[in-house]
Amino acid sequence: MVAVGAPSSATDAVPPRRTPFLVYRDRIGAPSELEFLRRQYVGFTQLEPVWIGRTLLPQAGKVGAHLVRLGGNGPGGPLRRLLFRHLGVVPPLPVEGLAPVVHAQFARGGALALPLVRAVRGRMVVTLHGGDVGKDKNWRGTVLARHWPDVLAATEQFVCVSAAVAAVAARRGVPEARLTVLPIGVEVADRPPPAPAAPSYHLFVGRFVEKKGIPVIADAIRQVRASGDMTPMVFVGDGPLRPLLEALAREVAGIELAGWLSPAEVRTRMAGAWSLLVPSIVAANGDAEGLPSVIPEAMAQGCAVVGSNEGGIAEAIVDDRTGILVPAGDSAALAGALARLHDPALRHRLAAAGFQAAATTLNARVQSAALEALLLAAARAAG
Repeated sequence: MVAVGAPSSATDAVPPRRTPFLVYRDRIGAPSELEFLRRQYVGFTQLEPVWIGRTLLPQAGKVGAHLVRLGGNGPGGPLRRLLFRHLGVVPPLPVEGLAPVVHAQFARGGALALPLVRAVRGRMVVTLHGGDVGKDKNWRGTVLARHWPDVLAATEQFVCVSAAVAAVAARRGVPEARLTVLPIGVEVADRPPPAPAAPSYHLFVGRFVEKKGIPVIADAIRQVRASGDMTPMVFVGDGPLRPLLEALAREVAGIELAGWLSPAEVRTRMAGAWSLLVPSIVAANGDAEGLPSVIPEAMAQGCAVVGSNEGGIAEAIVDDRTGILVPAGDSAALAGALARLHDPALRHRLAAAGFQAAATTLNARVQSAALEALLLAAARAAG
């Protein structure tokens, strides 16, 4: 097995009590993916994930201990990756005893992983996260569009992070019997952190893109500022809509653009916030949320969540019980929700119920064990 930048033997790297299997992600280590990808495997007891892809980003090691770059890092690596990408030629894999199952992350990952499925003479499980199966552009002249029939044939189960994602997958031709709704869970402490004292702040964590409702938040903040509410607003992340938020920061007071933070720093920010804002919408290109991982993360930190009644968000939040739901795209409703959160009794009630929901229905170890069972069943189906 290969760790980042340092090859080692399979017997050295993989504990003998677990059977290694391949997890495919084309680019491993994107900051916005690290935590929710890692958590899918925290409850595994029989299988050992070996991450494999064409690109290992600097933080790739945070998703798991065992990483393989297709084709290796030597001078022949680029050619071997090209042959894999265009002709499906699988380079030698420095891992022995692989289980006959491949777990592909995202719909496109399923298409790219097909040669690996054939190499291990196995079956595939594909996790669909939302926009990967919903975006219209993903289905026009792409590797996914060309190979989708083969993905359907090779895949034992499509794991969907929400029922909304499963509905989109069904429209793409996935049979209902091969759709499993399994939200990605979160690791939960025995008790939530202490409630933040007033004054605190509202928080956004994620990419600054259309589907995240960035313009909706900006309009809502303008409205609460006009009413005299100066509760700070902290944005963690980055993306193409950053100029819109920079303009907001010049226009009104109390805006912090924190950039990308480490998972530990994000948890600290969540524990200190009055609320996490997730006012997502369906973007013009069809991009939509599955279940944003920040929702269970915030719940686990005792932070009240305000989200739009869109897709998997409405599945994770029970309005006025485990969080607040507002109509998607409605900045006035979002501003109204922020005004309500000046009531400490409401904040504490929502935070406590959200923490309980994270500890039970969105517990990472429970969800992870269910995923391992699906992968083991797929391996058995492959014989």
